[in-house]
Amino acid sequence: MTEPDLPVSRRRHIIRLALFVGFLLALFVLVSRVVEIDEIRAAVAATGPAAPLAYVVVSAVLGAVFVPGPILAAGSGVLFGPVLGTFVTLGSTVGTATVASLVGRRAGRHSAWALLGAQRADRLDRQIERGGLWAVVGQRFVPGISDALASYAFGAFGVPLWQMAVGAFIGSVPRAFVYTALGASIGDLSAPLAYTAIAVWCVTAVIGAFAAHRGYRSWRTHDTERDVSG
Repeated sequence: MTEPDLPVSRRRHIIRLALFVGFLLALFVLVSRVVEIDEIRAAVAATGPAAPLAYVVVSAVLGAVFVPGPILAAGSGVLFGPVLGTFVTLGSTVGTATVASLVGRRAGRHSAWALLGAQRADRLDRQIERGGLWAVVGQRFVPGISDALASYAFGAFGVPLWQMAVGAFIGSVPRAFVYTALGASIGDLSAPLAYTAIAVWCVTAVIGAFAAHRGYRSWRTHDTERDVSG
């Protein structure tokens, strides 16, 4: 990828990224104090036949400001049931990934490229071209990582938008089902659907932990081989 000329001052880029992170944190605090999920569900339900689409849009925006995805997915399950709710959750997840990636690219791409340096940035670009899609998919399987935060980072590092959207869809299928099904089963957590959702979550967490460990070892091995050959 070709980047425009960047200022030599690293401090300016560090400040710019810090301000961007601070803005996101302030937005999260504001939204978390103002937004009531129950009120949102009631407002969406009032839209009638357009409720699934309305929830996709609202959920995508809320997810981008760090409203927890499991809460939004559970709300989808309450409103639409496990089947339609899962597709609604996936739609909002792709929407969040798209919004966050675009904002991350716009706000942080040049600064991230400058702080990495030309050599590392070029290497990262080549790695993204080879495996950016599967990096997004793999991140969705790793437990404990904010999808919105990861999407901002992927955008700042230049992951193409189509890779973000497709990767978010593929990688989010298991967790979308899990949290949506748990929301749909909220009145009876002893139901077979709830047990199935918990089992899928456990399997997904194990696969995610294994994939993260393997990806880290592969990255370290590649770095070591490059240093030796260099």
